[in-house]
Amino acid sequence: MHGLGTKSRGNVTLSLVLTRYYYSRRGEFMNKKWWKESVIYQIYPISFKDTTGDGKGDLRGIIEKLDYLQELGVDAIWICPIYASPDYDNGYDISDYYGIDRKYGTMEDFDELLQKAHARNIRIIMDLVLNHSSHEHEWFIESSASKDNPKRDYYIWREPKENGGYPNNWESYFSGSVWEFDERTQEYYMHLYAKEQPDLNWENPEVVRELHDMVKWWLEKGVDGFRFDAISHIVKAEGLPDADNPQNLPVVQAYHFFSNLDKVHYFLRTLNEDVLDFYDIMNVGEVSGLGPEQALDYVGEGRNELDMIFQFEHMFLDAKSGGTGKWDIKPWTLIDLKKIMSRWQTVLHKKGWNANYMSNHDQPRQVSRFGNDGDYRVRSAKMLATFLHTLQGTPYIYQGEEIGMTNVQFPSIDQYRDVETLNYYNQCIKRGMDEKEVMQRIWKKSRDNARTPMQWNFEEHAGFTDGQPWMDVNPNYPKINVEAARRDPDSIFHHYRKLIELRKKHEVIVYGDYRLLLPVHEEIYAFVRNWEDEKLLVILNFFSGAPTFEWPEDLQGMKEELLISNYEPIDGEELYSLNLRPYEARVYKLS
Repeated sequence: MHGLGTKSRGNVTLSLVLTRYYYSRRGEFMNKKWWKESVIYQIYPISFKDTTGDGKGDLRGIIEKLDYLQELGVDAIWICPIYASPDYDNGYDISDYYGIDRKYGTMEDFDELLQKAHARNIRIIMDLVLNHSSHEHEWFIESSASKDNPKRDYYIWREPKENGGYPNNWESYFSGSVWEFDERTQEYYMHLYAKEQPDLNWENPEVVRELHDMVKWWLEKGVDGFRFDAISHIVKAEGLPDADNPQNLPVVQAYHFFSNLDKVHYFLRTLNEDVLDFYDIMNVGEVSGLGPEQALDYVGEGRNELDMIFQFEHMFLDAKSGGTGKWDIKPWTLIDLKKIMSRWQTVLHKKGWNANYMSNHDQPRQVSRFGNDGDYRVRSAKMLATFLHTLQGTPYIYQGEEIGMTNVQFPSIDQYRDVETLNYYNQCIKRGMDEKEVMQRIWKKSRDNARTPMQWNFEEHAGFTDGQPWMDVNPNYPKINVEAARRDPDSIFHHYRKLIELRKKHEVIVYGDYRLLLPVHEEIYAFVRNWEDEKLLVILNFFSGAPTFEWPEDLQGMKEELLISNYEPIDGEELYSLNLRPYEARVYKLS
């Protein structure tokens, strides 16, 4: 039985068939779901908590901190990959889908984590990579052994062009070509990411069967869902054609040839029908390069594909070249943020579901990016939390976000570990770019900003490890850590606890519609949520100025109750002409 006792596992019985009829994710008449009402906490395990002294976080560290997560109030934890891996991309290169990496512990440790999390009513969401494996996976070892190996077609192989060049001109996400030459068989294999991450061939039914069997195996263990990494890339354009290349470059960006192609939807529906529909779980996909209208192809009621997706439109607000190059930085504007978030809030309402986040393991720290990590770190972190948790959709908290952890500015490139960051640095230096400028960009956008070890207390290495951490801890840990936050009743941590409690108490926060106010105001983000007889007014000052919020006429005269704020109210203030303080956030219940 499932750890939370919601559905039977194993053979399909009449009872299970009836359960699927009433609760199927295909768009049942009862539209309420546990995953819609949940708050999910993301754990990057290597940086969470080390219990062995090897400087790397582990499963027993997560077990040790379950009480902390329960105190915070989260309903589920999403754990980044913990499978066996050579770690060329921090676990997103899986060498054994059925094994726990030794640095994290054993399968017995995982089973204990699952049992103890479920005992606290905390669900476990696994991070699963289905687009590619590690080059050390036994499938690829066999595939690369010879051209006539039975597993040759598990991956995407092509002969060189007549001139010996790449089979096509597509560029990898991690720079360079998507093709790597194999000396043994004299052919190229495809890798959209690092060369150590060969792409699986989803056109081979045997690959699909193997992956379905593996997903079912984890569900039978009792896991509560998956975050599917890079899931929109599992299908490549037929014939693998060259992309337009007017400048005749060696490689060019070609996302439209391997992102969100039509057949992805067929494969997702098949995965649901064959495996996922038999379990009361959730799945969230990493899907880039689309807007909310296209997202409904994945998450729309009745599609039976994904429950929600991580969209990236707001993650490119500060990139000059939009979604094609994050390192070329520009200032972001609140008006643009409102346009993007409001579209997702309104287009998906009653048709699909949002996954709301402002930071994760691939993005900078949200308080450094969208807030103020200096004088207003606490105020702006609370404001951003209020924003995230009052939108419609499932909120995701990235580890350390709840205490206001910030970006790091390591002075030396030698202190960085992220393969994308290191590749970018080496490319820029090779092109003759000024090192100071390169480091400035890395300080703002490196994925390692989010991957520095969790800051637990005032001790050496922030209490993360008794050994030498795999990556240096942010030097500001004596000021920013969990121990200090828990002691302070006015901390960011306790503000998150209150927001999570409010979400459980007020259905309007979960299911209400969304109406944007002041769409072109450059400082204030305000909106109204409505659900049955509940109404909320959310007022957010995104900057350090003191703008005035004029109360909408249609909301005046109603009874108002201040549910949460990051400032103490001012006695005698004029409510209908509200002078906001820097990074102020207020949520009113109206009746």
